[in-house]
Amino acid sequence: MVLKRNVLALALASAGFCFSLGVHAAPTDNSSNPGSASVASNAPTSSPQSTDTQSQTATSNDNAAPKKADQKTQLAKSLDAITVTGYSKSIETAVDIQRYADTIQNVVTAADIGGLPDQSIADALTRLPGVTAERIGGEASQINCNGLSGNFIQTTLDGRVQPSTSGTNYIQFDQYPAELINQATVYKSQQANLIEGGVGCSIAMQTANPLDAKQEQTVNIDMRGSYNNQANDVYGANPEGYRFSAAWQGKFLNDTLGVGLGFARMQQPHVSEQWVGEAFDGLQTLNSTSSQQAYPSQGIQVQQNGGSERRNGYLSTIVWKPTDNLQISGNGFYSQYDDASFGRGFRAQLFDQNQAQITNPVLLPNGAVVGGTVSSNPSSGIDPRTNNPYSNNFSLETTADNYTTHTSVFSGGLNAKWSSGPWTVMADASMSRATSSEINVDTTADPYNGLGTASPSLMSQSLTYGLNGLNIGSLTVPNPGIYTNLGDMALSRYGVYPYVYHDLDKGFRLESTYEFADNSLFSALEGGVYINNHTYNADRSAYVYGSEWGDNPSAGAPLALNSSDAVTTCWRGDFAAMPCFLALNGPAILAANGITNTTPLKSWANNWTYIQSGQVDVKSRDAYLMADIDTNLFDHSVTGNVGVRVVRTSQYSSGLQEVDNNAGVPITDQTGVTSSNYIPVTQGKTYTDVLPSINLTYHFDDANQLRFSAAKVMAPPPISSLLAGHGAWESDGQYNLWSNTSPLLDPMYAGQFDLSFEHYFAESSGAFTAHVFTKHIDSFVQQIVYNDFDFASAGITVPIDPNTGRPYLNGQYQTSFNNTKGGTVHGLDLFYQKTHFLPGVWSGLGVSAGFSLTQSAVQSLSALSGPPQNQGLPGLSKKSASAALFYDNGTFSVRLNGTYRSSFVSDSQMSVNNQIVYFAPETVFDLQTAYNFTKNVSLLFQILNLTNQPTRTYFGNPNQTGTIQYFGQTTYLGVNIKL
Repeated sequence: MVLKRNVLALALASAGFCFSLGVHAAPTDNSSNPGSASVASNAPTSSPQSTDTQSQTATSNDNAAPKKADQKTQLAKSLDAITVTGYSKSIETAVDIQRYADTIQNVVTAADIGGLPDQSIADALTRLPGVTAERIGGEASQINCNGLSGNFIQTTLDGRVQPSTSGTNYIQFDQYPAELINQATVYKSQQANLIEGGVGCSIAMQTANPLDAKQEQTVNIDMRGSYNNQANDVYGANPEGYRFSAAWQGKFLNDTLGVGLGFARMQQPHVSEQWVGEAFDGLQTLNSTSSQQAYPSQGIQVQQNGGSERRNGYLSTIVWKPTDNLQISGNGFYSQYDDASFGRGFRAQLFDQNQAQITNPVLLPNGAVVGGTVSSNPSSGIDPRTNNPYSNNFSLETTADNYTTHTSVFSGGLNAKWSSGPWTVMADASMSRATSSEINVDTTADPYNGLGTASPSLMSQSLTYGLNGLNIGSLTVPNPGIYTNLGDMALSRYGVYPYVYHDLDKGFRLESTYEFADNSLFSALEGGVYINNHTYNADRSAYVYGSEWGDNPSAGAPLALNSSDAVTTCWRGDFAAMPCFLALNGPAILAANGITNTTPLKSWANNWTYIQSGQVDVKSRDAYLMADIDTNLFDHSVTGNVGVRVVRTSQYSSGLQEVDNNAGVPITDQTGVTSSNYIPVTQGKTYTDVLPSINLTYHFDDANQLRFSAAKVMAPPPISSLLAGHGAWESDGQYNLWSNTSPLLDPMYAGQFDLSFEHYFAESSGAFTAHVFTKHIDSFVQQIVYNDFDFASAGITVPIDPNTGRPYLNGQYQTSFNNTKGGTVHGLDLFYQKTHFLPGVWSGLGVSAGFSLTQSAVQSLSALSGPPQNQGLPGLSKKSASAALFYDNGTFSVRLNGTYRSSFVSDSQMSVNNQIVYFAPETVFDLQTAYNFTKNVSLLFQILNLTNQPTRTYFGNPNQTGTIQYFGQTTYLGVNIKL
C-alpha cells in the first residue's frame, strides 16, 4: 500500500535528522503523481494516501472515503503553498501530516535517494522510540523492537519479505546501505494486510519511485573519506577508508516512464581489541592439593581483530505508468558485504574439566572464580580429583582466527497495479535470496619442548589473570619470551570449519480494494491472498591439520615457524600490559611444509558436518480481509481498520539421523568413506492460524488524538531451529540423541494491545506522543534436555540394540521445545520534538527525544554464570532512549545525537561458541555537520562513536566478565553533489 504523506513527514520528525546534505523542500508541481508516497527535496509531492504501507513502488492500498479524502485534499492544498527551507520546517510539515496515520508507527526517510547520512539503515532505525540495535563489529546490525530480538521482527523491502544472512531469522541491517533506502517504516501495531511475523514489530523498507522525482533528471553523488583512530593499534588494520555513492533518476515519455539506478560502496577497516572471559558452567575442585570447590571459567582470551570491510550495494528501478489507471514496475536490489576479519592474540582454556591447577583463586560470593594463577598439571601421576592419570593439555595458545565472511542479498520482483472507479487491484511477484559464508579458521600455536625431535611435548606453563568487571582484565606470564621465540613455538592445529547458509524466498501477492462512495461506517474493503515458499539450507564441513595442544600426533606433528609467517606483535593503549604474541599466517606455514590442499569436506570422522547440515522448507498460504473505518462517535471522527488474516503453514526439514551399529543405509562421505550408521529423515508439521486485528483512532480535535490497537500476532520459530538432523550415542542400553533443533516447533504466539496518545503543539512546531503496549506471549522457543524421552511418540526411529535384539531403551534427548508458560512484555514509549522555541537567529534550534521503558516476567534458566539463575528475554532492555539537539539555518546544520540502552540478554558472546550473556548498558554519540556552499554542493563532517563506547558483556553478574571490545572512533569528511 502507498503511504499517506503524514508517514513521510513523521520520518523526519521521529528520526531527528538535522540535515539532508543541502536538500530542501519546495512547492509541489501540478504534474506530480497523485499516487506518490515518495518525497523529492523534502517536499511532499502528492496528496495523502494510506499510511499503512509495505511498498512505495510495488504496493498500494489507498483509503478514499469521501470524508477522509476531503480532509486529506485540504491538507495537501495547504502544504502545497509552503516552501520548506530547512529541517525545522520539515518537522512542521511532518507534524501536520502525522495525525492522519491509521496505525501506530514510526518512520525514517531520506529526502531523496542517497540522502541518509548513516552507515546503514540500522543506524537510522535506532533513533526511533522502542527500537534498539546490537552492535556487531562496532556497527548497528540486529534490530530489537519493543523488548524482543530480531528473530521476532518481520522485515520487507518494497513489500517483499527479506531473506537472512544471519543463519537464522533476524536480518543484519548493516547489509543495507542507507544511501539506497528511501524510507523505512516501523509498525508498532499490526493490521490484516501486513505479512505475519512481526511480534516485536514489522519493518518495511522502501526504495524510491523515479516518477516521484520533481525534476526530469536528477544525479546525487556522495564522496567521503574516513579515519579510524584505533586501527593503528591493531595488526592488519588500515585506519583509512571511504564511502562513495551515486544515484540517478530520470523520467521519459511525458513522465510516464521512470528509471532509477543507484550504487553505494563502503570501504573501511575492521577494528576491535577484545578481552574475553568465557562461561562459568561447572563446579569442580580447583587443584589436586586441596578440596576447595568453585566455578572456574572455561578460560580467557585477548585478541586484536583486524582486517577490512567492503560493502557494494546496487539498485535498479523502472516504473511505467501509461495511463492514470495502470502502473507496472520492476526493481532489483543487490548487496554484497565482504568482511575480512582476523583475530590474533592468546587463548587459554581448560581452566575447568580438571585440566589445570588453579591456585590463589579470587572468588565471588556465588563461588565464581574471577582471578588466580592457572598452571599445567603435573607431567605424571594420578589426579586425586578424577583418580585417573593427569591430563596435560593446558596451554596459553597463540591464536590466528580467520572470521572472514562473505554475504550477499538480492531482492527483486515485478508489480502491477490497476484502478478503475472504486476498484484497485494489485499483483506482485517476487524473489529474494541470501547467501552467507564464514570461513571460520582456527589456527593455534603452542610452546613445545624438543621441537625438531620425533616426539615434541607441550611445555608446562603458568599464567596469572584477573577479571575486572566491565573493564579490561589483567594477564601476566612468568616467561613471556617463549611466546615470541620461534625456537619454542610451533603450529599445533589448523582447522577450517565453515558456516554456509542459503536462504531463498519466493512470493506472490494479489490484493484488491473497493472504496465505498457513501457509507457511514466504512470507507473501503480490502482483501487479498499471499503465497510464499521459503527454503533454507545449512551446510557444514571441516578440514583439520594437527590437534589442539598437539595431543594427537597421528593427526599431524607440530609445524615449525619462520619469521616471515610469524611476526612478533605487541599491544598499545589500554591493552599495552598484555604479553606480546606472534601474528601467524596459517596457510603460509602449511604451504612451507608442503600442505596446500585445505579444502573443507563433510566426513564421518567429523559427523557433525552432516548432522548440522540440512534443508528446511516452509510454505505459507495466506488470505486476509480488512475494512477501513471512517465514522463519527460523540461528534468526533473515528478512523482505522478491522480485519482478519488466515495463515496456513507447512514446515518440513530433511537431514540425517545417526542410528549406529550399521543399522542405517550406506552413505559415502566426501572423503570416500562409506558408513551405514545413518538414515535420511524428513520431519515436520502443518498448521493453520487465524489472526484478527483492529486499529482505531479517536480524534478529539486538531491537536489531540487517541489510538487503540489489538491483534493476535505470530512469529515463526528461528528457521535454524527447524533442522531435522540428529547425532546419537548409546550408553547403558539407552539410545540418546543430540541436535538442539526440532522441525515440530510451533511459532511464537502473542496477543498485543496498544494505546497511544498524540498531542500537537501550536503552529505545528512539535509533538508529544505517549504509547503503552502489552504483549501476552503464549509460547517461545527454548533448548531443553529430556531424560528417558519417548522417541517413538515423536516419530523418531529407535535402532535395535545388538545385545538384546530389541530397540534401545529411551535415553536423553537434547532438543528445542515450545515453552508454553509464556508471560507478558509491556512497555511505554515517550517521544517529544520541538522547534522554534527560541527567537531570531536561534529559531533553527530544535530538540528531539525519545524514551522507552519495557518490562517482562518471561525468563529462562542459565548455568553459564555458575549456580543456575534466571535470565531475561533476549533483546529486552528495560530502558532505552535517544536524543538529538540540532540547529539548521538553511546553510549550516549540526546535530549531536545519542542513543542509550540498558542491559539486555543476547547470544552474541564472542567466544569459540555463541554463549547467552548479558550486554552491559551503553551510550553511543554521533556528531554530524553540513555546510551548503550552494544548493548543489555540500560539505559534510561526521564523527561516529564519539566517545569510543565499547560493547561489554557479562555472565549474570557484572563482575563475571564476558567480552570487552573497543572499536575506535571514526571520522568522515566529504562532499555531496546534486545535479
